[in-house]
Amino acid sequence: MAIIVRIDVELARRKMSVGEFAERIGLTPANVAVLKNGRAKAVRFSTLEAMCRVLDCQPGDLLEWTDEDDSADAAPADSPGGASSPGVVPPPGDPA
Repeated sequence: MAIIVRIDVELARRKMSVGEFAERIGLTPANVAVLKNGRAKAVRFSTLEAMCRVLDCQPGDLLEWTDEDDSADAAPADSPGGASSPGVVPPPGDPA
C-alpha cells in the first residue's frame, strides 16, 4: 500500500508558502515538510481537518492511495521490487 501526498500541489495552486501554511494549521514548517514529502507514518484527523480548512479542499485532494502491487507487476523480473523479488533478500551464497 502506498499513499501519495499532494500537499505541494494544493499549496502551489494557492501560491501559499510552506511557512504560511504551517502557521495557519498550527504545525512547524519541519513537520509540514515531513507530511509534504510523504515521510509521515500517520496524520491526525484534526491536522487533516485543518489542512482541508486552510486549503479549502477535500482529504482526497491531499492524499491518494495507489496499489503497490500494480507497480511491482510492471517492473522487470530482475529489478529490485520486480515480480521475482518478494522483498526478502536471501542470505549470502544462497541462490535466489
